[in-house]
Amino acid sequence: MVPRRRITNPSLLVTLLSLLLSGCLMEESFIFFPEARIDQTPRDVGLAFDDVYFTTSDGIRLNGWFVPSPGARLTLLWSHGNAGNISHRVENIKLLHEKVKINVFIFDYRGYGRSEGKVSEEGTYRDATAALRYLRSRNDIDPKRIVFFGRSLGAAVAADLAAREECLALILETPFVSIREMAKAAFPFLPIGPLLRTRYDIVEKIEKVHVPVLVLHGDRDEVVPYEQGKRVFEAAREPKEFYTIRGAHHNDTFLAGGENYFAALRSFIERVTARPPAS
Repeated sequence: MVPRRRITNPSLLVTLLSLLLSGCLMEESFIFFPEARIDQTPRDVGLAFDDVYFTTSDGIRLNGWFVPSPGARLTLLWSHGNAGNISHRVENIKLLHEKVKINVFIFDYRGYGRSEGKVSEEGTYRDATAALRYLRSRNDIDPKRIVFFGRSLGAAVAADLAAREECLALILETPFVSIREMAKAAFPFLPIGPLLRTRYDIVEKIEKVHVPVLVLHGDRDEVVPYEQGKRVFEAAREPKEFYTIRGAHHNDTFLAGGENYFAALRSFIERVTARPPAS
């Protein structure tokens, strides 16, 4: 497994304090924490995978991994959080492969891992669109049976994509309402929110999503308040489900949640699989 420090994202509370003290200069450098070095690949944990490159609409070359699961009917398009890169999610990919038996396509945003460019909010949206376009071009998956999955900041990216593009379902893990709401929660007496250019407004986007939604949140999340996950859920349209990951903090959901966590994912996926795909 990747060392603990590698899978622990910097606290958004510290991020927001830094933004305040810096007068919101170089805002992106306090929100995004990319790492270039690839520490391991799915092959290191016994998984076959395709190491792929694809290009965004504005000409940025991105890197991603497609990890097939024999006999899988669905494919998960994974947007990760604000720190590290795809190599820090390998253990999680392995467990998904073993316990949920679903194809996984995970990609790095611009500026992360082996992807080119410099990260920004708009850039991450373009990156997810390019990842989906690549995924739909493959002849070994059903393009109408793709589930969007986003964790933490990636939940905002996945929600934006689902508001614009067709998918079978949307899964959001440890989502926040918006960057501005995070600022308000951290500093209720300081007007930092309106100063931020970066929005990542999940509630605004999820109201436009018309597919089944699953929201998961750890009840001990020390980074994104559990209540914000509930607010995201409340804003979503039916059909929707909320699952509390008992004992989970922000970065250990798939470990602390154990078998019950993966059972919740399997159950949701089985239900959306039974739905007829959009024509």
